[in-house]
Amino acid sequence: MIPLTLADVAQAVGGRLTGADPATVVTGPVEYDSRRVEPGGLFVAFPGEQVDGHDYAAGAYAAGAVAVLGTRAVDAVPMVVVHDALTAMAALARAVTARLPDLTIVGLTGSSGKTTTKDMVAQLLTGLGPTIAPAGSLNNELGYPYTVLKSTTDTRYLVLELGARGIGHIRYLCEVACPRIGIVLNVGVAHIGEFGSQDRIALAKGELVEALPADGLAVLNADDPRVAAMAARTGARVVLVGEAASASVRAAEVRLDERGRASYTLVTPEGTAPVTLAVSGRHQVGNTLAAAAVARELGMSLSTLADALGRLRLVSTRRMDVFDRADGVTV
Repeated sequence: MIPLTLADVAQAVGGRLTGADPATVVTGPVEYDSRRVEPGGLFVAFPGEQVDGHDYAAGAYAAGAVAVLGTRAVDAVPMVVVHDALTAMAALARAVTARLPDLTIVGLTGSSGKTTTKDMVAQLLTGLGPTIAPAGSLNNELGYPYTVLKSTTDTRYLVLELGARGIGHIRYLCEVACPRIGIVLNVGVAHIGEFGSQDRIALAKGELVEALPADGLAVLNADDPRVAAMAARTGARVVLVGEAASASVRAAEVRLDERGRASYTLVTPEGTAPVTLAVSGRHQVGNTLAAAAVARELGMSLSTLADALGRLRLVSTRRMDVFDRADGVTV
C-alpha cells in the first residue's frame, strides 16, 4: 500500500484510533490473514461465525503490523476502530486510488474468462510499467479492495476482476475503484440461478461500461450480441474485439495445432501481424484479443504486441492446464 499515517487511515475509513500514535506510518501491505502480515503492514480483523479475527490481533501486531483495523478495541494493540471492516476496506481503497492520479485501472467482467484474461492483461502491461494483478479470482467485495490496496506509489497499472451475484454488485465495485478501461468478455449462463435470465446477467455486466469516464475505453466482444450491444450504454470510446467483421481488433485465419494452441492473424487499424499462442484452447483467441486491445490502447506497438501474445502463460491455477503423463497420455 502507499504510505499513510494512522491518522490518514482513520480519516479515510471514518474510524477512531485507540492505543495508537496518529503519526505512525503504514508502510507494508494490508492483510486479513494474520499469517501473511508483514512488518509495517495493517491487519484487518473480521468477526466471523467460526473464527474472530480480533483474536489474532495481538499476534498480528507482534508479527510487525503497526495497527489493526477492526470493529472493537483489543487491549495493548493499536487499533483503528470502525463500524464495519469490509466497508472500511472499500473506503481505504477509494482513498488510495485518489492519491494515485497517474494510476490506470483496467477492469474486466464476464461470465467466463475473467481470471485468465486478467492474467494476460497483466503480463502484457508489465512490459509497459509496474503492474498489480494478483493471481486468482479476487473479484468480490473483499477481494476487489484488497487488490486495490496492493498498489504502491510506483504502480502504473492496476488490473482488476469484477464479479457479480446480482444487479448493482459491479456498480458498487466501480464506486470503490473506477476503471478507466473496462472489458466485457461475454454473457453466459453462470449464476443464472441468482439472476434469472441472461438478459439480467447482461444488465449487471454492463454496469462496468456505464461507470467508465468519458475519456475511458470500453473493450467489448463483437462476437457476443449482448456484449456488443453494451456500446450504447457507455459514454466512453468503444473498441470491438473478436472474429466478427465489425471488430477493429480482430483475429483472422484461426487454426489450432494438435495441443489446441491457436495461431491467427492479428488485424488492427495499424496493420496485421501473425500470432502463435502458447496456451491451449480455442477460447483463448478471444481472451488474447481483449488483452491486446488494452495493451494497444496503452501504447504497445503491433510488433511488440504480437510477440508478447505468443509468450503469454497461464498464471492462475486450474485454467485449462494441459499435462503430459508419464504413460504418454495428455490430460
